[in-house]
Amino acid sequence: MMGSRYLLLLWLMLMQGQNAAAEDFGLDTLLPILAQNRGGRARFSERKFISLLDKPIESSGELVYAKPDHLEKNTLKPQPEHLTLDNGILSVERKGQKKSVQMNDYPELAIFIESLRGTLAGDRAALERIYRLFLGGSAAHWTLLLLPSAPEMSAIISQIKITGESAQLRSIEIQQADGDRSVMSIEPIREEP
Repeated sequence: MMGSRYLLLLWLMLMQGQNAAAEDFGLDTLLPILAQNRGGRARFSERKFISLLDKPIESSGELVYAKPDHLEKNTLKPQPEHLTLDNGILSVERKGQKKSVQMNDYPELAIFIESLRGTLAGDRAALERIYRLFLGGSAAHWTLLLLPSAPEMSAIISQIKITGESAQLRSIEIQQADGDRSVMSIEPIREEP
């Protein structure tokens, strides 16, 4: 817990150095921009750093978002896997097997997914129900830091850091309380006219 407070303080001090134009940039500016996003597709590459392993686990594939709450994560490498979230139901398809669960039955998973869904939708109320929000940067290059509000959740996730450029998410870094972390880089796929 002390480590995340130190990181937050350091992060806030670094954000103090932004130029005067960025001073007008805040959640009231960013979230409406994100809320205009109807959906899209993106390529992702993810690295999971797990303390029990010598090297990170790497995966890549495609992400799909359709407003208000449809999310897909199609992992192509190293093993094909398809995750879909629709109307509060998470479906996982792997090796020809499909399993679905209600998100309400897994609150720790639900808050992680809500960080992504809430950010993509520009849904400030949903994000603030679960997190304390800190924004730095400018509309061109921003960083949104999400710190879990509930002590039981901060025992699992220390922080989620989302970076973006205008209405596009570019990376998601999840720092777990046990020191494990994952870093996902996101590259939007431009739709052909």
